[in-house]
Amino acid sequence: MGILRVDNYVLWLYIRCEMNKVLIIIGDATETVDTLYPYFRLQEDGFEPVVAGPEKRRYHMVMHEIPPDWDGQVTREFEGYTLQADIAFKDVKPEEYLGIFFSGGRAPEYIRYDEDLVRITRHFFEANKPIACVCHGVEIPAYAGCVKGRKMATVTKCKFDLEVCGGTFVNEPCVVDGNLVSGRTYHDHGRYVGVWIKMLIEARREADKA
Repeated sequence: MGILRVDNYVLWLYIRCEMNKVLIIIGDATETVDTLYPYFRLQEDGFEPVVAGPEKRRYHMVMHEIPPDWDGQVTREFEGYTLQADIAFKDVKPEEYLGIFFSGGRAPEYIRYDEDLVRITRHFFEANKPIACVCHGVEIPAYAGCVKGRKMATVTKCKFDLEVCGGTFVNEPCVVDGNLVSGRTYHDHGRYVGVWIKMLIEARREADKA
């Protein structure tokens, strides 16, 4: 009987660990601040951020800003840190994760066509799990056909990507539409990421009851 109790406890710990994971989607040229702020913010509340990319390898991030002495539209790019992907898209079992974060930068322009990333993205929208998205990250759910009828914030230059796929652009630092939370750029992190974290905490609490 004691062994059974131990086994049940081990099983509970395994399930608890599995339902504590949150995906962060990246690729080469992912924006550094877009990515690292939620990466460390998740850890503060006891979640395990799992970085996923096209392959399980180290990726080169970039830093973006619009210089005040330029025309207000052109983005200047600098070299950023590197970040190791914990898992390749093809190996992700999305049912094992509480939520997902779509980071910005230039990466979404090409990783959105990955069939496994499309599969992953659709799972989180269909399962109504907590989703956060910033800047160019919108290009991923847009391509996956998940933004129709949804309200989202994104960087202004991606407004077309959102609207042509049936979404509604909202120029606010935090836009909440059901399970979907979005911001325009990393300057909005302090406004929308916390809302997403609260959704994850509630999702974790519900998973613990199951």
